[in-house]
Amino acid sequence: MSHFPDGFFRRIDESADTVFYEPARLVTHIDDAAIDAVAALYDELAITGRVLDLMGSWISHFASPPDKLTVLGMNEAELQANPMASSVVTHDLNRSPSLPFPDGDFDDVVCAVSVDYLTQPVAVFNEVQRVLRPGGRFVCTFSNRCFHTKVIKGWLQATDQQRCQIVATYFALADGFAPAVIEDRSPVGIGDPLFAVWARLA
Repeated sequence: MSHFPDGFFRRIDESADTVFYEPARLVTHIDDAAIDAVAALYDELAITGRVLDLMGSWISHFASPPDKLTVLGMNEAELQANPMASSVVTHDLNRSPSLPFPDGDFDDVVCAVSVDYLTQPVAVFNEVQRVLRPGGRFVCTFSNRCFHTKVIKGWLQATDQQRCQIVATYFALADGFAPAVIEDRSPVGIGDPLFAVWARLA
């Protein structure tokens, strides 16, 4: 991908993601204040309809569940433990960036603390554009915590501000999105930072 240097999307651990994510990890990956900040953003954007939680797990970061929430992730046990999910799909986006849904299937798509693991992000963002309905939003939130062996190397080498620009560039390179909104949604005080980059279908 010419907009990024060679090796940007490599990982320290290039073994199959299915092996790494096979054990169920029923843990939270950001602290409670950061989780609340994600929920507040979703409320502010009124993400309440038919929603896809991309690269999800046993917790979706909503204050209350949308009307219909589809959670796509890597670990079946974690997905089945998600109390907000209306349906779950086990799928490895790094192996196959295609989303197993019809065109225009969702009002909005969210991705919490996972965008940094994508090795083919623009292909995935193009697929998100395809499954969104007109006017739909794709909302990516992230912090500075991660499984460092599975995050792309370009992310590990970037500052928080540069990471926001990386995700904004994914939107710019994908089809059909308006310019991305970048927000620092970090809770006041000491704790995990929280950043949001999101865009609406143009």
